[in-house]
Amino acid sequence: MTHSVDDSTYAVEVRGVHKSFGALKVLDGVDLVVRPGEVTAIIGPSGSGKSTLLRVLNHLEKVDRGTVRVDGDLVGYRRRGAKLHELSGREILRQRSRIGFVFQNFNLFPHLTVLENVVEAPVSAQKRPRSEVETEALALLERVGVGAKAHDYPRRLSGGQQQRVAIARALALRPKVILFDEPTSALDPELVGEVLEVIRDLARDGATLVIVTHEVAFAREIADTVVFMDGGVIVEQGTPAELLDSPTQERTKAFLAHVL
Repeated sequence: MTHSVDDSTYAVEVRGVHKSFGALKVLDGVDLVVRPGEVTAIIGPSGSGKSTLLRVLNHLEKVDRGTVRVDGDLVGYRRRGAKLHELSGREILRQRSRIGFVFQNFNLFPHLTVLENVVEAPVSAQKRPRSEVETEALALLERVGVGAKAHDYPRRLSGGQQQRVAIARALALRPKVILFDEPTSALDPELVGEVLEVIRDLARDGATLVIVTHEVAFAREIADTVVFMDGGVIVEQGTPAELLDSPTQERTKAFLAHVL
């Protein structure tokens, strides 16, 4: 997939990001850029830092060092002179509302209907009129194939349906980028395909997606760039053909030998 975009503003720009939990170094100087309209798939063994990298992109985890920008804006901080100051909780929520996030376990509110789940954030965080958001939400639920479930509660839905609602909820924010953290790992095998099909449609429509996934065949099919992480660093990255068919690093070769 080729996209003619202005390279001056990356959709996502990660520079020198470090993150530790106690003595455990999880991200060790990560640099990553994603251009608007690109699909980036992040693969690698468990514990390699993939999910933590995704979570720093919308400040669910704070970085120890380095910077993250989405659509040109610093995430989680404001620069004053040479210093970075963390944004207030309210500002962080507002900023986060421009970044879609789809979790592996759906994270729907059980006490809200499907429609209310999708409408909640655009109304509360983005202060958009409820009637306008509801109209858009119903159209999004149709788009992901669960329009008939709008007034059901999440517990009445299969895992695949819940995950498609979660994708509609992310889309309702009109985000600059959508982050997916292992979006199929909590699903029964027969439900995986329906969720991947929705993500395929988003990619075809030119959405900017960053997907942490263990579905290597899916990464090959959908991604513009595949990133291999291990030990908190990006070991190598390239087009699916480059990285999956002709990796240059021994760690990448060893990982792919296990999963392909």
